[in-house]
Amino acid sequence: MNILLTGGAGFIGYHLSKKLVSETKKITIVDNLNDYYDINLKLSRLKDIGFSQNTFEDNTQYQSELYDNLFFYKSDISSLDDLSDIFNKNSFDSICNLAAQAGVRYSIENPFAYQQSNVEGFLNLLEMARKNNIFNFSYASSSSVYGKNTNYPFSENDSVDHPVSIYAATKKSNELFAHAYSEIYGIRTTGMRFFTVYGPFGRPDMAYFSFTKDIFNGKPIKVFNKGDMYRDFTYVDDIVDGIISVIKNPSESDIDWDKEKKLSSSNVPYRIVNLGNNEPVKLSEFIAIIEELTNKEFSKDYQPIQKGDVLKTFADIDYAKQNLEFDPKTTIKDGLNQFISWYKAFYDC
Repeated sequence: MNILLTGGAGFIGYHLSKKLVSETKKITIVDNLNDYYDINLKLSRLKDIGFSQNTFEDNTQYQSELYDNLFFYKSDISSLDDLSDIFNKNSFDSICNLAAQAGVRYSIENPFAYQQSNVEGFLNLLEMARKNNIFNFSYASSSSVYGKNTNYPFSENDSVDHPVSIYAATKKSNELFAHAYSEIYGIRTTGMRFFTVYGPFGRPDMAYFSFTKDIFNGKPIKVFNKGDMYRDFTYVDDIVDGIISVIKNPSESDIDWDKEKKLSSSNVPYRIVNLGNNEPVKLSEFIAIIEELTNKEFSKDYQPIQKGDVLKTFADIDYAKQNLEFDPKTTIKDGLNQFISWYKAFYDC
């Protein structure tokens, strides 16, 4: 396949491109390289896959110095003109959209950044799929759409009508737009609800990253709700395996999704898939593992739960196991050990 991968300089996109490059005919990365977090981290990811430039011209194609079938555009999916130009110059068989304005808490401060990237940009890509007859469309949704649901573990057929953050609301909107395009145009869409992905080259705004940074710098950390919160931490390599399986096995229109109790009407090639570890970890235990692996101790500043936060995430992954051979294997201790080893090397701790 010729794959368009948006958000390819991001954390998950970078890891996905590294693995996909040996399995596909051509991968074209699109990323706007925004400054939501340290741009040097994004440039380092690109450098690791063969793009050594420190600056990139907008909407210009660059070829990897390491892989003949890997290309990069610095472009923003919220610009329909830029996307149209890329599609006019390339032919794609599938689209995997990982581009988004990330972060639950930042969405409360700057909601319009999420509307631009996560809503306008997403709709632009669906339009490009429609106009260019691309029927394999996968995209990153989020466990945040489950909101304050307490029906554990979270199932794909649970109600997700009550988001508690702007970020979650935009991800829910993606799923609704995808269903409409599947219904009207027959585009085979799969929304992947990721559960707290972590690992090397991760995002600095995530707790595991900021906690590790603070423990090496001797700074106190804020522990919300006295550490009595749970997250279904999922190692990035396991997530990447799940994404590749989704791309290779797009949703089919002849499956009775009502009978399967998935979020779709019968004969519509639309599905939602949980990609998580199915093993929630308590925040206090998570902190203790970082202390053990670094042989250091945190100074803890206990805080009440924040707006937009939920007490627990827990993925039901039965569908992904049965239909996509999704089988996460990385334990939280092994995954954090790999991240901390990377962190120490990358930041010369």
